[in-house]
Amino acid sequence: MHASSRHSSRGFSPRTIGLAAAVVTVLIWTSFILIARASADPARGGTLTPFDIAFCRIVGASLVLLPWGAWLVRRDRALGVGQSSLLGLSPLSLRVTATVGLFGGLLYALLAYSGFVFAPALHASVLMPGSLPLWTALLAALVLHDRITPLRALGLGLIVLGDLLVGGASLLRAFDGGEVWKGDVLFMVAALCWSTYSVLARRHALDAVRATIAITAFAFVIYVPVYAALVLGQVVQGHVFTAPLREVLFQTVFQGWGSVVISGITFTKMIQHYGPVRSTMITALVPGLSALGAVLFLGEPLFWNLAAGLALVTMGILFGVRAAAPVAIKKEAAHAGVAGAGG
Repeated sequence: MHASSRHSSRGFSPRTIGLAAAVVTVLIWTSFILIARASADPARGGTLTPFDIAFCRIVGASLVLLPWGAWLVRRDRALGVGQSSLLGLSPLSLRVTATVGLFGGLLYALLAYSGFVFAPALHASVLMPGSLPLWTALLAALVLHDRITPLRALGLGLIVLGDLLVGGASLLRAFDGGEVWKGDVLFMVAALCWSTYSVLARRHALDAVRATIAITAFAFVIYVPVYAALVLGQVVQGHVFTAPLREVLFQTVFQGWGSVVISGITFTKMIQHYGPVRSTMITALVPGLSALGAVLFLGEPLFWNLAAGLALVTMGILFGVRAAAPVAIKKEAAHAGVAGAGG
């Protein structure tokens, strides 16, 4: 029997699964930037606030991941291994769940969605994916004592120049009353939070699935009851309980199931097939694709500084990837699923 026949009789080939995972990951990460801007921008008629969208994201992901986490906890207890916390919802210890959950589950979402209120998707397409390797390299050098090679330093320098071309221009316009700089700062800090989560996950050698469940469980337990109490008590403004059901369901499905659950699984599958270096090169397509989408679908103008910043950031990511040491690649391969942050 031919190899193709064996593949067809047993399902899709590993190559097909890897390619499909890469396509789905890039599409979701790109769509995250475009949909978040279209949803959070007051000028586009969105009825949900950034805190509403974060609520939908956390609830949507929790519907899938919390039962999964409870099952893992019960299995671990039956085997007499592992730790658990948060009423048996997180398969990790409380200390680890709280630290990774704060940065990767709560702050990242709140900061990113808030940034889209002030700054266009073009800025996000440069500053969020572009800042991730910068912050991650610096934090990894500080916390994990990773070595920054000269070639990687060159890549990081290009990313800094690209970020300055985008964010620096908005900071200059702040003196004229502009508010885009607020979104740019929020995007940069959101990327810093996700990089902190990624480095913590590497430090604790966390499994990608368990880490994703843990950060979702933490966000659910901490954020959802507080948000509901404040909104229902009319202490803060929120529209998730009064907005059209179709809009709430869409955000719940895309932000929760798509950005958290599906992209988390497909990113891990992509890592398994292509390895961390080639996978990062594939995800380097996200800044360019999201910028193109912002121009075509959101009608945002592509000024020269944005185009130049986008080119520098993309080159910086590719330089940094090519500079990855072979030893570091092997060490990170098992845990690379926690390093993606397209959504």
